[in-house]
Order: sequence, then C-alpha cells, then structure tokens
Amino acid sequence: MNSSTTTQAPRPARRRVATGAAGAFLGLAVALGGGLATPAGAAESTTLTGVILGVGANESQRTVSWYSSTDTAQQLQVAPTAELVGGEFPAGAATFAATGTANIASSGGYNRHATITGLKEHTAYSYRVGSAGDWSATYSFKTQDFEGNYDFLFFGDPQIGSSGNLAKDQAGWQDTLDVALGANPDSELLVSGGDQVESANNESNWNAFLAPDKLREYPWAATIGNHDVGGKAYEQHLFTPNTDRSAALYSNGDPASNSSGGNYWFIHKDVLFIDINSNSYATSQGGGGDAAHIAYITDVINKHGSEAKWKVLVFHHAIYSPASHAKDSDNKTRRVDFPSALSKLGVDLVLQGHDHSYSRSYLIKNGQKADANEQPGAADVYPGPGGVLYVTANSASGSKYYDITNPDNSGTSGAGNGADPLNPKNYWYNSVQDQEHVRTYVKVQVRNDKLVVENLRSGTCAAPNASVELGQVSCKNTPAGQPVGSTVDKVTVHPYHGSGQDLQVNVPEAAPGEFGWTIDGYNGLVDLGTAKDHDGEYFEATGKVNPIVVTDSRRSHAPWSISAEVSDFKDADKTFSGANLGWTPQVLEAGAGAKASGSVASGHDDNGKGLSVSRGLGWADQGHAKGTAKLGADLDLKIPDSVEKGAYRATLTITALSS
Repeated sequence: MNSSTTTQAPRPARRRVATGAAGAFLGLAVALGGGLATPAGAAESTTLTGVILGVGANESQRTVSWYSSTDTAQQLQVAPTAELVGGEFPAGAATFAATGTANIASSGGYNRHATITGLKEHTAYSYRVGSAGDWSATYSFKTQDFEGNYDFLFFGDPQIGSSGNLAKDQAGWQDTLDVALGANPDSELLVSGGDQVESANNESNWNAFLAPDKLREYPWAATIGNHDVGGKAYEQHLFTPNTDRSAALYSNGDPASNSSGGNYWFIHKDVLFIDINSNSYATSQGGGGDAAHIAYITDVINKHGSEAKWKVLVFHHAIYSPASHAKDSDNKTRRVDFPSALSKLGVDLVLQGHDHSYSRSYLIKNGQKADANEQPGAADVYPGPGGVLYVTANSASGSKYYDITNPDNSGTSGAGNGADPLNPKNYWYNSVQDQEHVRTYVKVQVRNDKLVVENLRSGTCAAPNASVELGQVSCKNTPAGQPVGSTVDKVTVHPYHGSGQDLQVNVPEAAPGEFGWTIDGYNGLVDLGTAKDHDGEYFEATGKVNPIVVTDSRRSHAPWSISAEVSDFKDADKTFSGANLGWTPQVLEAGAGAKASGSVASGHDDNGKGLSVSRGLGWADQGHAKGTAKLGADLDLKIPDSVEKGAYRATLTITALSS
C-alpha cells in the first residue's frame, strides 16, 4: 500500500432556506464490468495498537491512526453512538478505507490511517478500526457546533522517557490530560507543542505517550519536535491533514529517509492552524530551511487566510523563551528569520515548546517590541497591525523542566537576549516568565472578537511529577496557594480592525416557523452497484436516493418544491450522459402537504433528457398544513452497451424552492 495525504474538504454547510433556493449534492456511483474483488480473509488474527484520534481538514472531519501486526486490508467504521445496540454497530455504519505501509522502525508491524468525513454537529460518534473478525475496541468522540466560540488546549513537551522513568512520565502525562479535560470537557482540540517522546523510534516511549484514552476521544493536532524527528515513528503514529511532504520541509531534504518532517494546515471553525517542522531551519542541513517554511506559510495564508478570523502558527522550537534554549544559535537564527514575515502575514498567535518553561511574549512586530509602553504581565493587549503574541508551554508531563536563565548584553531586538528595561530579570521580549517545576497546560478561548490565553497548573510538587520525584529539580509550589487548576498567567488579545469599523453579526439556526430540509441520516454515497447486462442491448442499475426530510412550520402556508438534476457520469476521461438516469418519486412519510412529483423515464427509453435537466421530486400547494415529510425516489439507470467498463460517478444536485 502507498501512503497518502488528505486534501481539503468543503466546509460544512447548513441546509435550510426561508425564501429562494438552496442546493446540496448526493454522490452516485455505478460499476460497469467486473466490479471490485473482495480481499481474502486474513490467515492470522491481527493485533491493533496505538489508536489515536487526530484532526481533520475541518471540523466535519477526524483522522484516526493505528498500528497493525499484519499487512491486511483494514478500515475505520463509525456510527452515531445512539445507533449502536448492545455495543454492536448498525448494518449501515459508515466505513472508510485505511491506507498505510510497513513500519520503518525496530518495532516492525504496519501503520494504518483513515479519515472520517461528513460528520454532523452536536453528535456523539463511536468508531473502531480493523476488519471483520479483527476489530479494535470501540472508542467514542463528540462533535459540537460547527460555528462560533470554542476552546482548545495546548500541551508542551510530554517527552515521555526523558526523566529516565517511563512509568512516572506516563503517570504525569495521564494526570495532565485528566485534569485539563476534567476542567474543560468541551474543549474541541488538543494541540501539541512537539516532543511527544524522548526517543524517536522507541516504541516503549510511544506506547506510554499513547496510553491515555483521552487521545482517542479528543483530536490531537501533532507537532514535530527535535526528539520526534529522528525516525519515521512520528509520521507512522500521527497522520495529519493537508500535509506537504516536499523535500524542502525536511531537515535533511530527503522525505524517503528514516526521519519525519513536512508541514500541514487545517481550519477548525474560526481558526486557521499552520504547523511547521522547525527542525529544518538551515539550508546547510539539506532542506529548504526557514525560507521554505516562510514560503509555505505565505502560500497557505494567501489561499486560506480569508476563511478564518484567526491565524495560529505552531512549531516546536520557541524563539522567545526564557530558559536554557533561549540563547541557542538555532533559535537566534529563527528569531531573525520569522518575526517580520509573521507580522506582515497577520499571524495572531504563535504556540511553541522545546524550552520546558512558560513564557508569554510582549506583542512582537518585525523582531522588536511592538509598543515600548506595554507593561509586564498586562491582562489585556491590543496588537496593532503586525503585533504577534508568542507563547512557550512548560512540560505537560513533568518529565523534564528547564530553569529560567539570565539576560545578557546582546541587545533588545532581533536575535538579542538583553534585559527588559521594565523588568530587568526578564528577557526583553517576555512579558511573563515562569518556572515552578509543576506540570501546566495552556487553554486558549477562541471568541468572536478576542483570544484568551491562560496557563493553568495541572499538578503541584506532589506526585505524579517525575523530575521532582527523582530529585532532578526541587519544587517550591505550595498546593494551598497554587493548587491544581489555578492560573499561572492569563491574557486577552483584542484584535486590530484597521482605520474603519468592522461589523459582525451571528446568524443562528433557523427558528421555528421556517422552511427547511435535510438529507436524512448519513449523507453517504448512493451506490448503484454493478450494472446488469440486458441481452447485449444496454446495462441497467437501480437504487434509491438518500431520503430528503422537509420541515415547514411557516404561518404563511406558502408553497414549496424540491427538485434535482444529475451531472454526467464520469470515470477519469470516460463518460456517459446523465440523461440515462430516470426516477420515480415517492412520499415516504406524509406531512407538510407533501406530494410526489411524476416519474421521469431514463432517456434510454424515450430519447429524452432524463434527470440531466431539473426534475421535480416533491411539492406542496399554497395553504398546506404545517409539518414534516420525507421524500424519496427509486432510481433507474439504463446505460448504452457502447459505454466502456469502469466505475462511474455523478453528482445529483438537489434544489429547494419556497416563497
């Protein structure tokens, strides 16, 4: 099997209309000829491990990655949890084919991943991976509103194994996730600061990192750290959407080597996330260095920046951090290369790890403090054009902490590490610096007109806190004054809106008393199967459209209609006319005055246009009763015998009209 990347999916759309028209699409597929062969059953049982839920290209998607002990065809199966009976998946559960390849690691085995698409808002889902007879355990997650406010959590360097005691590192990591999600159960994303593990290809490290079940319930947005990059296990365990694996985005310039790399992006509601491999920073390494990353960020923002209110950049190596890595030459290089470009591109927030300590920068513009008068620890900041906030996360597991280091006389802009004139113990670029030797995480509240960034304690000096337990560092935190869940730092970022006045309005769901329609149940592919030969004259395939639910509670009792038309059927460069498709509409459930429209014959029968032009599915007269109806149609596809063998698809476009 070959590895693959996920391309951007269309943003989810609400299907409702008060007046005028609205359209949606149903995929139709038919196989002509021999069809697809069913793989033979596996000769041995398959062990499935390392299951982790990941982010998709948008809020209606999730990815799932896992390891398999055998090289067998596998899939991901998902259904609304409410449809499971006695823990069993319904016959109509959606399935998504898995792809992957053999592991390039000492652990052996194979990696698999699949992407769930077409998720609905406000729904609990259950999923499992594998194949019939070799399924994994069942896991679950839930979706929330696909528009508006939400929270995500940011975690710095679990780096499982770095204390030297794997069990203690795992316990601290588990506890941070339990604390963070116990306090914030409706958080929608878990964002990584990198360094998931201490040793890139050490599966004991990875097993401990992946042990918490929260990683199968909330999507993990992965980031490559310097401890992850030295092997393929990062890519094998953590599939990401919209991933560019170009040579320039690998530190050694070789995607085929035993190292991980690449950049990716996704949009979740009002935030465009861009995640880059900061291990590649200099062309002397073999890759494209920071210039390649800047070109990538620029391209993504130019193409997709208008699709979101906020732009968040994530990479591992903190360029404005307070501890032992603050003066590293590679971070000084990045501190020169990135800030001006990020200011120009309108990035709002940069999230980083690597330095195992917490810091919140002043607003930085073009490599220097944007406002000389911004005070240390300010609770509210107002970035003018080009102001960017940089946040470094402390250890989320307690496996390793770095102590804060002292400024020098190297300057107060650019690559310098000089002192802050307003707070000389801090570096010039940091509004807040903190190291208590306790586990923390960062909560980011995404709101219509602000970002709220808060660093929260997930532990105290007490166990689990591996680095403290093992005597590697001391700890002064007092549980009475600084308990679990308390705030280390909090800032609200208020965006700049230019010289004019921006106007904003939230459009809610349709209120009672409107006309609306949806595709009933999971909007899957309408598979017409393999067409049957009719005495060498034509091929025929039949099926049913996914039912359409119409709801009308308007006081006006105005008329409505639902119609549809089909595109041509295509398989690569082969095609045949959609006129060959006909249908017989039906009212499956009465209500809302619904009446079925007349049958339309396949154009093969009457030399007509079939459904290649708009045809009625159902309608209601003026004065009809309020209520809900369900419309359906039997499909009849007759294909000329001159059409070549293939697997053809077409799109059925559905339109609703009401006055």
